[in-house]
Amino acid sequence: MNKTFSENIKPAGIYVHIPFCKIRCTYCDFYTLTNETRIDAFVESLCKEIELRKDEIKEPVKTVYFGGGTPSRLSEHHFNKIFDSLYQNFKIEPTSEITVEANPDDLSDEYVEMLARLPVNRLSIGIQSFDDNELKFLSRRHSAIQAINAVKRCQMNGFSNISIDLMYGLPNQTTKIWEQNLKQATSLGIQHLSAYHLIYEEKTRMYSMLKAGKIEPVVEEVSTAMFSMLIDWMKSHNFIHYEISAFGKEGYFSRHNTSYWKGNKYIGLGPAAHSFDGENRTWNVASLNRYIKGVEEGKPEQNSENLSSDEKYNEFILTGLRTMWGVDLNELKILFGEKIYIYCIENADKYLNRQLLTIEGNNLKLTREGIFISDGIMSDLMRV
Repeated sequence: MNKTFSENIKPAGIYVHIPFCKIRCTYCDFYTLTNETRIDAFVESLCKEIELRKDEIKEPVKTVYFGGGTPSRLSEHHFNKIFDSLYQNFKIEPTSEITVEANPDDLSDEYVEMLARLPVNRLSIGIQSFDDNELKFLSRRHSAIQAINAVKRCQMNGFSNISIDLMYGLPNQTTKIWEQNLKQATSLGIQHLSAYHLIYEEKTRMYSMLKAGKIEPVVEEVSTAMFSMLIDWMKSHNFIHYEISAFGKEGYFSRHNTSYWKGNKYIGLGPAAHSFDGENRTWNVASLNRYIKGVEEGKPEQNSENLSSDEKYNEFILTGLRTMWGVDLNELKILFGEKIYIYCIENADKYLNRQLLTIEGNNLKLTREGIFISDGIMSDLMRV
């Protein structure tokens, strides 16, 4: 192997996990808290963590992403404190992409005006559906009209890089409902859409409902039809399908998420946040109390793992094939050697013959048909 994995990556940026939500959605398995009484204490600890970990990224920061939870539960005072700490301790470039996730019902006139005063230049709005019955089922706090008005309000306040999230494959969801969701989304003049198939994660209310027989999963044929409809609809409205679940107008791909898929370096701040330095993956403890205690003692509580060569190869395949750029076979050979390169090509051969994979230039990519069975293809190319 001529180069190490870390020598081929560039710094991606900063992820900030805000673990507070007003209500926990039925499908959510992220680390979140519905008791918001400790937001002030959390922000104080977050700013201390930023200072404690400032040496982990010396390079210029190109993206900052506030995820959750619900970052739009923070006040202007909270955001200002966090941004002050970030800018004091990291080299954040003037052209950085700075994203805040938000819930539609938080986006009042006053709140959007406040966001416009911050360094934020991209919003990711968690709408999930424009169908009021589906929103109630998902325990979302907003209605369809609230979501529509929230997007328009953001646009009126100067935000020109807006992404929304939608979900499909819900119980009782029909292709007609999904079509209406897509029509409404593209009619709003957004720049980006992330669309996720419902996953029944253990320890969620949705999973409990499934196991109790209260709901039934959508049948595979309908699920496949919805995904096909998604791809065709977004393409017909000039969105580029640049990652399995992501569609963006030209120039509006998520730079932060793209850096994940390209294996770049990032630091995760806040409880349960993950970091990656090219060799090691670390993650903060998923407990607000233990997180605050560790930071106060000057040593944030973390777990870590050093990725083996096979694990790095597997991630290289997984993240590469998820994107329209595919797997760079030249880079694969440089990073992992001739033997692994041959292993990959030999295992890809049957999918190349069936036109489920293709090689364009020197990049191995999924075809349109291959996307539908991408999990199986990726699995066959990995090393156990």
